[in-house]
Amino acid sequence: MKTIISFVIRYIPRPLLQRVSPLVMTVFSQFNKGNNVTCPVCEHSYKKFLPYGRIARPNALCPNCMALERHRLMWLFLKNNTDFFTAPLKVLHVAPEHCFIDRFEALDNLEYITADIESPLAKVKMDVHNIPFPENTFDVLFCNHVLEHVNDDIKACQEFNRVLKPNGWGILQSPIYAIEPTLEDHSITDPAEREKLFGQRDHVRKYGKDYAKRLRRSGLTIEENKFVKELSSEIVEKYALPAEETIFVCRKGN
Repeated sequence: MKTIISFVIRYIPRPLLQRVSPLVMTVFSQFNKGNNVTCPVCEHSYKKFLPYGRIARPNALCPNCMALERHRLMWLFLKNNTDFFTAPLKVLHVAPEHCFIDRFEALDNLEYITADIESPLAKVKMDVHNIPFPENTFDVLFCNHVLEHVNDDIKACQEFNRVLKPNGWGILQSPIYAIEPTLEDHSITDPAEREKLFGQRDHVRKYGKDYAKRLRRSGLTIEENKFVKELSSEIVEKYALPAEETIFVCRKGN
């Protein structure tokens, strides 16, 4: 199973994967029923979650809604630490995750806009380097596991800063590695070499511990929130959360 999932993630084009995954997951969910773990996003329980990743992580993917560890953590953060589910908010969701789209669209308090340059799940075709909305448009912005793919992450974050309202906020997650400075070399274009150096064929950089500091160059303020450390070990185990994940909360800056 781990080998199959790793192969699919590496070599199947992401837009196609996004279309067919829900059908495949329906089959897997029928063979994994149990009560050991629960997904807080869809509230389905299983013996364990499915493995996921190029180096497959065990107990990672919810077979019902396809939430990963980071998505389950983000959902709990939004419920516990924000007014996302109750306040009237205009939201921009870049490269929207399958597990969130229908649930966020169903919230009457949100004006919810999905956008991406290639995802078939997004409603608006958009390049994050040139966001087609006026300044001070959005209360909330989500952009998860995107910035490691884009040519100019600082320019993208400048655009985020521009379109956020004065009290706007967002969540900007990316894979962070145990290296000091971010590794970046735009001369490397070969997919195999990018995978070797940056961890994935379509990544153009490998973020290090300077991630928040780097993004602050855009004008955004970045809070490194350790929300998962506020949760009990029982909750972390029940929801199969990433025990060391930092939530990077951005706010409109100068």
